[in-house]
Amino acid sequence: MTTTPDIWEPLEPALSVRQVLTLERVLAGEPEVVAGASHLDRPVRWVHVAEAADVGVMLSGGEMVLTTGVLLAGDEEKQAEYVRSLHRADAAAVVLGLGRAFPAAPDVMRRAAERCGLPMVVLHRPFPFAELTEEVQSRLVRRKFAAVSLSEAVRTELTALITAGAPLQRLLDEVARHSACPVVVTNLAHRVLGTAGERPAVDDVLRDWERIARQAGGTEGDGWIRAELGGRGERWGRIVLCGYRGDTATGRLLADRAAEALVLHRMLGGGAACSWEEQSAQSLLTDLVSGVVPARQLLPRARAAGLPVNRRTFVPLVVRDGDTPRLDRLLRLLGLPGLVAELADGATAVLLSLPRDQDAGALAAHFAARLRTESGRARTVVAAADPRVVWDDVPAGLREARHVADAVADSAAALDLPPVVRLRDVHLRGLIRLLRDDPHVQSFAERELDGLLCETEEDLLSVLRTYLATGRNKSRTAQLHHVSRPALYRRLESIQVRLGVDLDDFEQAASVHIALLAHDAQQQ
Repeated sequence: MTTTPDIWEPLEPALSVRQVLTLERVLAGEPEVVAGASHLDRPVRWVHVAEAADVGVMLSGGEMVLTTGVLLAGDEEKQAEYVRSLHRADAAAVVLGLGRAFPAAPDVMRRAAERCGLPMVVLHRPFPFAELTEEVQSRLVRRKFAAVSLSEAVRTELTALITAGAPLQRLLDEVARHSACPVVVTNLAHRVLGTAGERPAVDDVLRDWERIARQAGGTEGDGWIRAELGGRGERWGRIVLCGYRGDTATGRLLADRAAEALVLHRMLGGGAACSWEEQSAQSLLTDLVSGVVPARQLLPRARAAGLPVNRRTFVPLVVRDGDTPRLDRLLRLLGLPGLVAELADGATAVLLSLPRDQDAGALAAHFAARLRTESGRARTVVAAADPRVVWDDVPAGLREARHVADAVADSAAALDLPPVVRLRDVHLRGLIRLLRDDPHVQSFAERELDGLLCETEEDLLSVLRTYLATGRNKSRTAQLHHVSRPALYRRLESIQVRLGVDLDDFEQAASVHIALLAHDAQQQ
């Protein structure tokens, strides 16, 4: 159940002293700041008219106090105490209307206000205090009700998204739309788990995130507003509005509503905060693999996600038959800095970031060996590209590693592969995989295998595949298909008749083998 906050709470939106002094009705009184000019951004929560020297006992903080000074004239001690009383009550400012009591700003009050850091303003023209009070109060009420309305609208929209099963990114996009500034979600170590907002603005924030995050962690200056994420006495992250241009109080309301929604999203999802880390890594690595976003533009995101990027060796890996949580745990266990993300078709990308003085090949091999031991799967394929020392070369490396992994996927030859498979290990199979979408290759495969591509000939196509994969070893082929040698001879004869080839001829057999590799690559 939602509750509407009290519209008179101090945290609700307020006008600053500076903003009040720019109002048209106030300008008619020819205001002049005579003390505390460096404190004009104090929020004005209310306007109060008071003459008594002990006015502070009637205030609760944030008031702009209006006075003619009629009860203070001729008594400098009362004048000084009047200012000190306002300071103790945390008043926003004092406005003195010049006239019969004070034709000019009294030095005692001015000096006391300067010492206290209390803005003191004098009005040089006669001015009805009621007009100023009416103007400020009406504006404050409108702003406060607008803030409450915005808060409830954001809460309703975010709750609806959560109910509809929207992902984290969709919630962050909605928060960024309302706040009109970059939005960043981090864990307690300042590692970025998610971002939203205009991409150039987000990149500017992430470019120097480590320094910015430390500053944003302790203050809310320059529009940096944060809210903690957690529950039951435990914090696990924070959301930060970066450079929010509205008033601070409204920004706090937005951040609080967003934090409530993110906590609810996590609770209903039943996942831990690390699942957001997985989503962050997946988004980054997917963008790197696709090449849609230039690698240079993704560098701030990688750095903010906790990946070391300065003077590093990057090892792109793609794993088949490996799940993301196990890979992530294994990286932490081995002390290898890197990112893990699930790609399509059962492949998982792993990007290692190693110091340049370490043996990248040996560490990749050790990682692959431990992965097979941990998973208990001897057929787990770990494909790798050659190490990269330039960040801009990482996307090509990831695509190469994926190409290698795809080339050996579901291959009987996978049992004979080295711990880490590279492009040089996949030979012809890798080339065919690379060219599988070429129309000429597709036409060649269909032409060569035309007699075996109907559904009724699938068994013969399977026999042909095994026969060629075993180097035309008839005994091994018969054994793998659990048939006698005479039965295999009959099938091979049938295959040759349908294809119009002689499989004992090396060139013809090689042509059929290449066509079959191309056909299988197109089916994956």
